[in-house]
Amino acid sequence: MDDTTPTPSPVRTRRRRWPIVLGVIAALFLVIGFVTRTPSPVGHWTSAEGRDEFHDTYQTAMADLPVPDATLDVRTDYGIVRAYRFEGEADRAEPLVLLPGRASASPVWADNLPHLLRVGDVYTLDLLGEPGMSVQDRPIVDDDDQAAWLHQTLDGLPESEFHLVGLSIGGWTAANLATRQPEAIASLTLVEPVFVFDDMPLGTIVRSLPASLPWLPKSWRDGFNSYTAGGAPVEDVPVARMIEAGMAHYSLRLPQPSRISEEALSGLDMPVLAVIAGESVMLDSAAAVEVAERALPEGTVRLYPDASHAVNGEHPDELADDIAGFLDAQE
Repeated sequence: MDDTTPTPSPVRTRRRRWPIVLGVIAALFLVIGFVTRTPSPVGHWTSAEGRDEFHDTYQTAMADLPVPDATLDVRTDYGIVRAYRFEGEADRAEPLVLLPGRASASPVWADNLPHLLRVGDVYTLDLLGEPGMSVQDRPIVDDDDQAAWLHQTLDGLPESEFHLVGLSIGGWTAANLATRQPEAIASLTLVEPVFVFDDMPLGTIVRSLPASLPWLPKSWRDGFNSYTAGGAPVEDVPVARMIEAGMAHYSLRLPQPSRISEEALSGLDMPVLAVIAGESVMLDSAAAVEVAERALPEGTVRLYPDASHAVNGEHPDELADDIAGFLDAQE
């Protein structure tokens, strides 16, 4: 196992501060979903004004991404899933499909796309039932439903196989599909996945409770945000404003994900890359690495010792290099 990764310089750290903040806020929203979850009916905007505010901030955040070559709205039994397609530089048969963390939608990948487009064509999806451009119109009540909508989304895209890359709850979403309906999955990359290699630490859940109450002071939420990213400061950036608008105006109605068992993980027959952050507070990194190595004897496990749960924003180039090397090794 390669357990080293370069330490970013102070200049690079400042340049990448906004995606780190994004990961912090997405982690907060993930924990809020854990402690306030309701399985049905469907996720929805609480007002037309709130929806419009979110849409404005979403479009502003999308401006930090390359211009998509295509925008697709894929019909599933559970709603319409928004997908953006980006033409990559490499001639790889299967495109990457990027699944974001909670409430972060496609703009979470702004810092990653320039690097990942060198790997091949890329789709980004807005998760169904989350703030974003996807529209849920039927309850998602269990893990089978979560797998079903994603399977139907992939089936609605032009290609027949895909390299899934999931971040945080997106990692769980990808792994959940792989253990149930793996037919279209050429490979699986799980970046800081929650409820896959470890449970969410109790301390994180407890610390999230004050931050999950909107009427308490903003400083309480800022304190939790900083905690999830190892003390990184919180700044007002376009993607952060988008996530906050989603938190304020979207009513999430999704079931609590079930922890994916080691037995299910060991039964995966596609190549798997697991990326774990050494400073994560969303899982115990040592325990997660141990489980990943034990459950995935043919898998590839990478530990980024100095990274937080916002690893994709802290190490976008290293992450792309690891994904490229992982995919090249399968050819």
